[in-house]
Amino acid sequence: MKEIPQIFGSWKMMNYESVVAFVGQWRCFQKLIFFLLCTSIVPNGLVSFNIVFVGDNPDHHCRIPEVNLTQEWLNATIPEEVVNGKLGRSKCSRYRLDVIRNLSDQGLVPGRDVNLTSLEQEGCLDGWTYSKETYQSTIVTEFDLVCSNQWKSPLTSTIYLLGLLVGALITGPLSDRFGRKPVFFAMMAVQAFSVLIQVLSVSWTMFSIFFCINGIARISSYISCFVLGTEILTGKVRVLFSSFGICLSFAIGYMLLPLFAYFLRDWKSLLFAIFPTNLMSLFFWWFVPESPRWLLSQGRVAEADAILRKVARMNNVEAPEIIFDETTLTKEKTTTRVQHNVFDLVKTRHIRKITLIICLVWFTLRFGYYGLTLNTSQLHANPYISCFMSAAIEIPAYVFAWLALQYCRRRPVTILVFFTGSLALFLIQLVPEHLSGLAVALELMGKFTFTAGVCLLYVYGAEIYPTVLRTTATGTCGILSRVGSSVAPFLFSIGDSFEYLPYILLGTLTLATGVASFFLPETFGKQLPQSIEEMPKARRHETCLKKKSGHF
Repeated sequence: MKEIPQIFGSWKMMNYESVVAFVGQWRCFQKLIFFLLCTSIVPNGLVSFNIVFVGDNPDHHCRIPEVNLTQEWLNATIPEEVVNGKLGRSKCSRYRLDVIRNLSDQGLVPGRDVNLTSLEQEGCLDGWTYSKETYQSTIVTEFDLVCSNQWKSPLTSTIYLLGLLVGALITGPLSDRFGRKPVFFAMMAVQAFSVLIQVLSVSWTMFSIFFCINGIARISSYISCFVLGTEILTGKVRVLFSSFGICLSFAIGYMLLPLFAYFLRDWKSLLFAIFPTNLMSLFFWWFVPESPRWLLSQGRVAEADAILRKVARMNNVEAPEIIFDETTLTKEKTTTRVQHNVFDLVKTRHIRKITLIICLVWFTLRFGYYGLTLNTSQLHANPYISCFMSAAIEIPAYVFAWLALQYCRRRPVTILVFFTGSLALFLIQLVPEHLSGLAVALELMGKFTFTAGVCLLYVYGAEIYPTVLRTTATGTCGILSRVGSSVAPFLFSIGDSFEYLPYILLGTLTLATGVASFFLPETFGKQLPQSIEEMPKARRHETCLKKKSGHF
């Protein structure tokens, strides 16, 4: 047995990747970790947007109890009203039942003997009758989230998105304290059992509480999985995992959601089917190790050494006699240094301008992404096709973002994304009704731009801010972006009075954000700034593509 140096305290590597290069980048162990971590993210896609089906609002009208009415009066009991220029049955009112019964008993005929518009109306005192053409049940039909309780439907999504905000805030400290692996698998377990408890909910309040817990666990498991993969994998494999692999896995789970929902039309059955997909990931505990980087940061050198030797055996390579020693580790110093905080993000005129623009960009991207995603059930006459298209469009968006980050300058691409998205949203209202396919394509183009924009901004924002402020800036802007996602569920609820109003508002915000992006600095091909003084400044006349060996 090799003797491990007795090194205590908190340590950091001089060059971690060169020290562990002997295990390789893409061998048996790395392939297994890549596959397992990506597979464990697939349930995230199933969980994230199941509210599209679980919380959809089917057609409904006031329930008419068993009363002695003629067929003519039974058909005329629900008044007609105009919504978005279309005539339809009222969803929240009926003619007074005692009056209708009296007129029916007199043998009068509605529309001929009685002017219906003169009759007094009342609310749905006996509940509602819901269409079962698409769903057997949803939480809307289960808990009657219609009419006076209609506000609870978008609030359900908002509560879940607030859970994402809380989860994003606590994941970093938890994984830094207890390790990447325990937090990842603990949150996967919480995510699984919160879905199961949602199935057992006896009220909207109970459902919403565990939906919020589900949101906390969902984003926490995603972030900890992302960090675990980026710390275990190295080189180009790490870049592939963090920029494409984990995103693609999420999209696959998202695309599987409408397949589950198509065969399981009852909301409880759908959630119950999603539950075991989350549970299966827990069996990966015995195959996924703790991050050696994190172990070294905690001074647990022997454990990191043991993991790497196991990896070497699995990859059929020989490990050096001593992997870590005083020449590859340096003890973290406790010297006094300047402490930066959130107020430094608005300290000078230059950084204040950048911070405000970045916050606006994040807010718009999250607001647009979640707004369009949660509206997918209305995108097409068939909500299952709608959801699949909304999920599938994310894959080319990820590919576009990855290629753009490799070859294009950041600012022009960011501006192009926002201008293209705003143009698509503005054009939707001009599409004739008989060309509904074109309207769907335009809305999908909007979803494409917001998805690609989120991927781009993760890198762009990190490149703008210096090392001393990068984590603070990312966290602060992330919180504000979650505010955008939290109000997104209410975006399309304002379309009851004018169908295209949500698209106009979102398109205007997107256009304004694109204009503001002109004032962001260019970072492509530049060293990451270390101090506030090194932060890049915006310059004009910067071309889009990087010139490489005589070609673009």
